[in-house]
Amino acid sequence: MTVHPSRTALITGASRGLGLALARRLARDGWTLVIDARGAEDLEAARAELAEFTEVIAIPGDVADPEHRRALAEAASEAGGLDALVNNASILGPSPQPPLLDYPLDRLEEVYRTNAISPLALVQAVRDHLKPGARVVNVTSDAAVEPYEGWGGYGSSKAALEQLSAILAAENPGLHVYQVDPGDMRTRMHQEAFPGEDISDRPLPEESVPGLLALLTGDLPSGRYRAQDLIERRNLLEGSTKRPAEKEVV
Repeated sequence: MTVHPSRTALITGASRGLGLALARRLARDGWTLVIDARGAEDLEAARAELAEFTEVIAIPGDVADPEHRRALAEAASEAGGLDALVNNASILGPSPQPPLLDYPLDRLEEVYRTNAISPLALVQAVRDHLKPGARVVNVTSDAAVEPYEGWGGYGSSKAALEQLSAILAAENPGLHVYQVDPGDMRTRMHQEAFPGEDISDRPLPEESVPGLLALLTGDLPSGRYRAQDLIERRNLLEGSTKRPAEKEVV
């Protein structure tokens, strides 16, 4: 294990799912963590677990709340600045998801505020605490690029996040700004998207973490990536470095 005691990451929505899976990996690698989630009880449980490996600052709250974002920015300052900001927190919207012609517009505004506006607002809030070359990772979805029926609210909010990310990268070449699609995962949100269905065949969030880690620790250019593509690329590179005899071992 390579320890980087000076590295600090802010991860939103880190009490469960992909956010917690990533936080666990970074904690074991020695990163200092600032984490948040709306559920205070679940967040405290995550903090207690992660604190066994590293320094953790846990702040319950909603990323759509300006006061909460200011508290996260203060924590980032106290931690000595950020090497990475992972905008993972998001909401699905109504479940089951309605077609756009029937979509409640007040709920649609809430989805956009959480999934698209809040990530940008958080970048603005911590801009003075981003270290040179910091990584901004915005978690997106294939629903941002594919017109799935019933995914108009969530999908279009992620499409907006992707365009915001691309322009942010163009305007700030000193930052690494990534949109990452983690793929289907066995999470509470995914279950909410398919109420009553068995999603036990979906991969656990931990299986997507190596893809995010490649963005956080590598030097890839800003842009959109699929976690699975990054994992396959890493496996190919690792395989090419093995001696021929090693490749034959099973």
